[in-house]
Amino acid sequence: MKKTINTVGVFGKFQDKTVAEHILRLGEFLRSRKLNILFDEPTAKLFTHPIAPARSRAAIGGEIDLAIVVGGDGTLLNVTRDLAPHRVPIIGVNLGHLGFLTDIQPEDMTAAIGKILDGDYQTETRLLLQAEIIRKGRAVHTANAFNDVIVSKGDLARLIEFETYLDGEFVNSTHGDGIIVGSPTGSTAYALSAGGPILHPSLHAIALVPICPHTLSNRPIVVSSNSTIEILLTGMGGQRAHVTFDGQVTYSLEKNDRVKIRRAENEIELLHPSDHSHFEVMRIKLGWGKKL
Repeated sequence: MKKTINTVGVFGKFQDKTVAEHILRLGEFLRSRKLNILFDEPTAKLFTHPIAPARSRAAIGGEIDLAIVVGGDGTLLNVTRDLAPHRVPIIGVNLGHLGFLTDIQPEDMTAAIGKILDGDYQTETRLLLQAEIIRKGRAVHTANAFNDVIVSKGDLARLIEFETYLDGEFVNSTHGDGIIVGSPTGSTAYALSAGGPILHPSLHAIALVPICPHTLSNRPIVVSSNSTIEILLTGMGGQRAHVTFDGQVTYSLEKNDRVKIRRAENEIELLHPSDHSHFEVMRIKLGWGKKL
């Protein structure tokens, strides 16, 4: 975190009234530190009377020096995609379940954030994915993903067919439910459930994890984050397939669509308490070492 903090953007869990009390407490604390506060518009709607100026997601990133997300990992994923172009550092307060990214607990919120504001913190840079959907030679949709880009089958229980290319070189052809292209951050999300490897956040790597492949020898692979991955949809078994970004935004695919995925130009900067440990988070969230 290189710049002076003057204005803090506060982002609450979408349409969750229970987050309001935590945001009120956070707001009082930030004002006691002589900091300006902005809400994004969905957060402002949690309150009957305005308690801080509101900005659209498109505008707020250009006006804040720091973002504090009060919610779960899903809330943080949603916010990071919008803030990435502005390179705003982000702090996560966990009101969700797992909390791999939002690592500050509500009861520790003001004390932990106070230490971070005083310069006692760890900073962590994580890569962001960018995906482009090519249809008949033309880009029809572009989106970012912090966790993963997933090409998958539609509602019917039928396999889809697709080909995978790496930097223009053919890798394989697959029958299955789909494929997950995940960042190191996303390696502990859906990709983990599908049998993918856990990647340390500092790695410059991308995991390709097939979802229920018909050929059991089709295993996950890890490639350089400088690679360009292309998924060509060659057959859909009479149904519509789709591509999903972070499990939150989806776009319908057609036969012969090509999904091109690469590392985004911008990265995500997360701020953690100075005693943050990635492996302690893993032990707690995944139950490593628990006595059976």
